[in-house]
Amino acid sequence: MQIFFIKAIQLILSLSILVIVHEYGHYLFSRLFNIRVEKFYMFFNPSFSIVRAKKINGKYRFRFFAKNTPDLVHQADEHALNRAETSNNDEASKDWNKHPDSTEWGVGWVPLGGYCKISGMIDESMDREQMKLPPKPWEFRSKPAWQRLLVMTGGVIFNLLLAFFIYSMIIFTWGDSYVPLKDVGMGMEFSQTAKDIGFEDGDIILYADGKEVIDRFDMVDNFASQVIESDKVTVLRNGEEVIVDMPDNFVQRLMADKQGFAGYRVPTVVQDVVDGGEADMSGLATGDSLVAVNGEPVVTYGNFRTELAKYKSNQIPIDFYRNGTLMSLPINVSEEGTIGIAVKNYIPSKSDNYSFFASFPQGVNFGMRTLKGYISQFKYVFTPEGASSLGGFGAIGNFFPPIWDWFAFWKMTAFLSVILAFMNILPIPALDGGHVMFLLYEVVTRRKPNQKFMEFAQIAGMLLLFALLLYANGNDLFKAIFK
Repeated sequence: MQIFFIKAIQLILSLSILVIVHEYGHYLFSRLFNIRVEKFYMFFNPSFSIVRAKKINGKYRFRFFAKNTPDLVHQADEHALNRAETSNNDEASKDWNKHPDSTEWGVGWVPLGGYCKISGMIDESMDREQMKLPPKPWEFRSKPAWQRLLVMTGGVIFNLLLAFFIYSMIIFTWGDSYVPLKDVGMGMEFSQTAKDIGFEDGDIILYADGKEVIDRFDMVDNFASQVIESDKVTVLRNGEEVIVDMPDNFVQRLMADKQGFAGYRVPTVVQDVVDGGEADMSGLATGDSLVAVNGEPVVTYGNFRTELAKYKSNQIPIDFYRNGTLMSLPINVSEEGTIGIAVKNYIPSKSDNYSFFASFPQGVNFGMRTLKGYISQFKYVFTPEGASSLGGFGAIGNFFPPIWDWFAFWKMTAFLSVILAFMNILPIPALDGGHVMFLLYEVVTRRKPNQKFMEFAQIAGMLLLFALLLYANGNDLFKAIFK
């Protein structure tokens, strides 16, 4: 339960940062072009909001756990506002609605994202009443196409800038650490899918299609396109170079088997123990070197995890060395096949350190490599294996470590920011890319798309995204039940 809580907090905090930055990109460009932003919300707020704030007569007013009032900011004439006052006995609401030029800031109660409601555009709010009225000078639809284009791409731009900034600060704080593949002493440890085509544990990858492999092993750093998508891979095995022929459908097989490709071979030496976890309650400590699971010797951490997964929800003896003495303890294995430990990385790594200003070009470079690597893998989403591998919030949460690690947290947040930027620019109605697509159509044809068509496209896009959300999270639930 503690591991779940830690991962959930990291996920919610990370997504909150990403959503705020993304929506602020829309907000900033809107205000730059004097477009009204009616609402700016972190999380969604059906029926009521946890916090609502609005600047009225130079001072912010706050409302807590308040019901949402009707959106009256699009009403232009004083008579409409007076009618709203007459039908509403809530004095605070009356005053609230008299200031349509002031943005309402708030926190909703459904932690699945957030939104920025911009006057005069068809978005997820589907405010048809507003769109029926003549365009106002402060509305999105009244502005030139180039300004509207910048408003719609503002979120994507800010997400990319956030990723570049986080990567830069990671490099400045921790340095750019990596392990050259040719220097991996124990070699790599391969999944059964990789072994089936000829790889062996201990192999050191040297070349892919005759080209020297990049000097780091990172599945989002173009490693996928360079190695697992190649035709031939040359490895160093027992001092000799061996060529492994790669089948055409290897990537699909990896996704179907869900075993991954490879990892470093490292011994199972405890770096940290999760407080209150199975290992902690059994007495394991930092520095213990685990060598056997239920009597079965385990040379590497990969062997350890494979063997441990056989005894989910069972108590088994685990043998380990502590200060040179062989010991054994009975330990309960969780339902997930874990015992709540983090393992030391004994691979000798190289670290390039940079000054504050020098870290920025390195961060941008790392961010662009990450984006390029993600795009190269995105095409597999449209295969049956890729579709079955889609995951929702549970899958994303599992990418975070079971213990709080700021390095891992910020690196994952930067990666998610890159993904959010790319996904939002896809030409799907209801996403930023869908609005950009229609704006480009307007620029080329010099005429705006029909409003009814835009409303239909928005609804269709929202239904598609909702279906994908249900499918992805349904995959998580199915895996949790039938794992």
